[in-house]
Amino acid sequence: MTALSAGGATAAGATAAAGATAAATTGGFLQTAGTILGVAGSLAQGIMGYQAAKGQAAMIGEQKRIEAQMTTVQDNRARAAFRSQIAQQRAELAARGVQMDSPTAIMLGQVAAKEMSFESQSIRATGQARQTELSYSQAAARAEATSSLLKGTFSAADKVLTAAPDLWPGMNTRVVR
Repeated sequence: MTALSAGGATAAGATAAAGATAAATTGGFLQTAGTILGVAGSLAQGIMGYQAAKGQAAMIGEQKRIEAQMTTVQDNRARAAFRSQIAQQRAELAARGVQMDSPTAIMLGQVAAKEMSFESQSIRATGQARQTELSYSQAAARAEATSSLLKGTFSAADKVLTAAPDLWPGMNTRVVR
């Protein structure tokens, strides 16, 4: 009966060893799958962040284009309004009998021209300041895109390197100094 017990114990031990091997294989597979999913998730997150930031940079570029057009229209309208006022002033002076080459008429024309020039420069300077501000925002969005892509890539690499000793247990883990 001892031999039978020993044989049964051996069979039970073999069954337990086979079960442990299957569990280890399943555990190793799940660990590998988890690492792959973690790496894929990090890469996907980096790519999505990159695409979102690139989209934002493109939208800022479109905003710059539209605001440049609006600045041009606003400048043209301001100049047209001043030209209209100058023409009206000339007509009023002529109706009063003032000669257009008189010192008063010339001085009024010069003052109006200076005001028109100042208003135009103010509009263009404001537009240029906005363009500069948007350019910086666009550059920041592009930098964020690159940063997001690098962050996702490095995070994925970190996951692989952290899991490497468990995924490949036979790998030499000694640190050479």
